[in-house]
Order: sequence, then structure tokens, then C-alpha cells
Amino acid sequence: MKQIKVIGLGAGDINQLPLGVYRSLIDENKAVYVRTNDHPVISTLEEEGVIFHSFDSIYEKHEQFEAVYKEIVEVLLEKAKETDIVYAVPGHPLVAEKTVQLLIEKDKEGIVSIEIAGGQSFLDSIFQALRIDPIEGFQLLDGTALDRSSIQLRNHLIIGQVYDAFSASEVKLTLMDVLPYDYPIKIVTAAGSILEKIKEIELHELDREIDLNNLTSIYVPPVQEEKLLYKEFSQLRHIIAELRGPNGCPWDKKQTHESLRKYLLEESYELIEAINERDIDHIIEELGDVLLQVMLHSQVGEDEGYFSIDDVIEGISDKMIRRHPHVFGEEQAESVDDVMKHWQNAKKQEAKEETESILDGINRAMPNLLQAYELQRKAAKVGFDWPNVEGAWEKVKEEVLEFQEELKEANNREQIESEFGDVLFSLVNIARFYKVDPELAIFQTNKKFLQRFSYIEKKVKESERDWSDMSLEELDGFWNEAKEK
Repeated sequence: MKQIKVIGLGAGDINQLPLGVYRSLIDENKAVYVRTNDHPVISTLEEEGVIFHSFDSIYEKHEQFEAVYKEIVEVLLEKAKETDIVYAVPGHPLVAEKTVQLLIEKDKEGIVSIEIAGGQSFLDSIFQALRIDPIEGFQLLDGTALDRSSIQLRNHLIIGQVYDAFSASEVKLTLMDVLPYDYPIKIVTAAGSILEKIKEIELHELDREIDLNNLTSIYVPPVQEEKLLYKEFSQLRHIIAELRGPNGCPWDKKQTHESLRKYLLEESYELIEAINERDIDHIIEELGDVLLQVMLHSQVGEDEGYFSIDDVIEGISDKMIRRHPHVFGEEQAESVDDVMKHWQNAKKQEAKEETESILDGINRAMPNLLQAYELQRKAAKVGFDWPNVEGAWEKVKEEVLEFQEELKEANNREQIESEFGDVLFSLVNIARFYKVDPELAIFQTNKKFLQRFSYIEKKVKESERDWSDMSLEELDGFWNEAKEK
């Protein structure tokens, strides 16, 4: 089996090149392939007569880097079938080199033998140039695939492969999701060499720089200002822990799962109101309030030693993957109905034992209109339902008549309530046929009543008369005015 010897060209000029690497590059018995000619060591050795075979032309053929790396590896494997070769990459072969990782995979598969001959990493030179200690915590990220969720703002952040205006623009936009536009950063080029250059700029200026190249890295200092960390989930978790800590808020410290129940309900309804208003800022605020309740419950669980927010996140992540086999597995789903079938099948598989009743599993803490809706929906699944909405309407009429008959007796309060409940239950059935959420419907009606009655109050106040002096016809007139408005 032929061998590919992988060596690193270091981060700067030829003076940084180890002797062993230098000898491998000038070995006349082996062809030397380089990922790119754009490196100061290459130009220096070419002046000395060393011949290199570059893959720069492959970059021009593809729009995606993955395709470039894949083709480079394919070419190297073909060449290695004939003879041992040397493959040289910038920096260290095991630092930010995708082609080397692909070659290592081929080595594991027994396709080719790989020898890693080392080289100087650009990280050492960058740490020295910036005078930072990596033990304080640092991240090395790829500028061509920068993911907002991977960025840890409390660490020294070094972003490699930012070699042109396009890659710089992508990095800038990603960073500006989490940092202010004028956050100070540094552009580090050819660190450790005689060409070393460090330039401090504001973040928004990054893609305006014209000196970006293959030896360029971006340095983002750790965030020190607490307010800039407010978008970080870890910061929210820290805030909640502080509120319930020894020096925290007396109110927060005394809360329990039971005492917090009503607040979760209130905040959920306020969120629904914001959604109905289609007020984005209000939705953001109310979503935050609901999240606060989740965080408080989780912190209570952690303080009591039962669970933490990590368990909550793990549980819902596992459930979403398990119940979406058409997304994360091999199942197919072409419609919403297909999705619901997968969801129900997953729920059945999760059940540890057979349920005693078809109606089991309905949350008894839900508002009663929603409970009625869910009870009817579950019963309908096994065929206990009207074949069409006409039958449901007839049931409404029947229940109204029974309620009116009971009112004539007017001597059994419990029976009256029971018959009125039957009317409501039958109306919920109508809502189900028309796919109307009864709880949201009454919520919107309550809100509508509040708005219109507020208008009546305003008109009564403007009239400078007392409520008792107003006729029903006048009040009803104000109501109709409110409807028109």
C-alpha cells in the first residue's frame, strides 16, 4: 500500500519551518502536492527550484468547499496508487484541515496509508501575537461554516479561514447576531512571521478589509459587559439561580411548584392575547414571561435535587425526535394527517401499559371548555360521534329545550346547572365540527366585551350623568357604536 505523507507548512515564512518538514519538501524522490500555492513558504521554495503541484484550480471549479475538499482527496488517492507522495497544507495538518480529516478516514478504511509529519500550528503564533493565555478558555471556529449557536462569548474566539470579503461578510453577519456592530475585534495576518500584522477594527468594518488572505484569522475578545450576554441562555439560567440563591429575592426564594401554578396560567393567557393582537413586541415580552415560569419551575426542581432545566431540555429533545420519525428517521409523511398518525403511534409506543379508558390522558387541570373539547375528540376517534354536524345541531336544540323546561321548575339549582352544562357541552361539539377552539373563542368574546363595555363607560362619563339615569336603549346605542368602531 502506497503512502501519503502529510506535512504542515506552518503559519508564516520559511524561518518557522522545522528541519524535518523542510527536507520532506525538497525530497526529489517524491512528488509534493499542496492544497494551495498561496503561502509564503511555497514562493520561497519555488525560488530555490522546488516544484509543487497545486490544487488551486479545483477551488475555481466548485461553489462549495465540501466539493473542493472531496475532489482534492480523490486526486491524492489516485496519485498514491502509483507512488508515495507528500501532501502539504498551511499551518498544522490536524488544525482546521478538512482534507486531512478525510484522508484519515480513508486510512481507517484501509484505502491508503497516512503519515502525519507535523508542522507548526498558527495557534501558537496567534497566542503569542495577541498575548493571550488559552487556559482562560478559547474557541477555534471555521469562518466558512460559522454557527451562531456554537459561539461562546465568554471565551477568546479565534475564527480561521476568513480569507476574502465574502467569507468575512458571512462571519460579520453571524457575529452581529450576538454582538453590537461596533464591538472591537482584531484581524491577525501571518502571525509569528516577519509579515505579521495585527489590526484592530470595529465588527461592522470586517468585510471592508482588502488584505484578507489564507494567513488571516479573526480574533474576538471575551465579552466583559454583562448586558451583552443577555441573549445567552446560560446567562438567563445564572440570573434565575441568583434570584433563588442565598442573596436572592425573598419572593423568588419562597416559591414552590404549587405557588407558581397560577402565574403560568396567567402568563399563558397573556401570550394568547398578544398573539391575537398580532403585536410582535408584545409576543416577545409574553413569551419571555412564559419562559420565566419554565425557568423558575426548573430552578425549584434543581434546588430540591429532583431535576434541572437540562433534564427538561433533554426530555423534550428526545420526545421531538422520537415523535417525528418522518424528519429524524426513515418514515415518510406527505400530509398533516400522516404526521398525526406518526405522532399517535409514537405516543402508543411510549405507553408503559395499556390505558384503562380511551379517555385517559386528558389533563384535568385544563380549563373545562378545553376538557370538554378533548373528551369529545377522543370519543370521536372510536366512532362515538355524530356522522355530520346536523346531528350535533339537533342535540344543541334538544339540550336548550331541556334547560328551559328545568328553569320552569326553578327549585333544583344543581339540576339547572347540570342542564346548562349540557347546553355548553353540546355547543363545544359544534365548535369541534367546525374546528373552532372553544377556549380561544370565549377568550376573544370576553376581550371584545371588555372593549365595548369600556366604550360605554367612556360615553356615560362624558354625558356627566349617573348610570341609573341611563336607559337600556341609550346604553344599547353606545354598544352598537362600539361595534361599529
